[in-house]
Amino acid sequence: MGPDIFPLSVVPFVFVNAKKRSLKMKLLRVTCCLFVLLLSLVAFAFVAVHPARAQTLNPPPPSFETCKAVGGGTICKGDRIVDHGLTGSGIICGTGPSAFEILDNSALHQYATRNYDQDGNLTRRVIHEVYIFGEAINSVTGAAVPYTQHDTITDVLAVPGDLSTATETNVGENIFTDPHTGQVIHNAGRVVAAPDGTIEFEAGRNDFLDNFAAANQRMCEALS
Repeated sequence: MGPDIFPLSVVPFVFVNAKKRSLKMKLLRVTCCLFVLLLSLVAFAFVAVHPARAQTLNPPPPSFETCKAVGGGTICKGDRIVDHGLTGSGIICGTGPSAFEILDNSALHQYATRNYDQDGNLTRRVIHEVYIFGEAINSVTGAAVPYTQHDTITDVLAVPGDLSTATETNVGENIFTDPHTGQVIHNAGRVVAAPDGTIEFEAGRNDFLDNFAAANQRMCEALS
């Protein structure tokens, strides 16, 4: 009998053993898979019950923003309604008994985003503002000139965490229109300001920046 020839009485035994070994291997693989799955579930449960400790952010975000960890640090987002109410501008029109201050009455919807680095320091802040309403008001007579406004303010910090080092870019539109005589002041375009307030770049029409005195004079006349 050759080396590869088994007696008939042995063949069933060989086949049975092979089947047993195959079954054991399948059971082992299933057990390993279940074990890995169990470990994953335990790890997930641990993270859910024991979340990572919140990182201290500098400067801290406002209360209306919600923060979450991202690959390179932390991002905070939120929105809110800001009602400025009736506030003084400090701009006085005229002299003597006929003098009046220009008041502002406005409210806006603000959308804000902050980016922090892996050390928790602020690197960038973006604020979108859409005014719900706005008007300039004569403090004595109550005469008003309505305006529309929307803008996006982006601050990029040269030193993370230090807002005094931020270069600010303002893009948007602000238009005052007298219902009787038409447009009074038009501001639209892009303005970039250095950390010390110096204007580094300006594009578009900006009546306040181009000639502040003349723009105020037109507003005073419209409210008189």
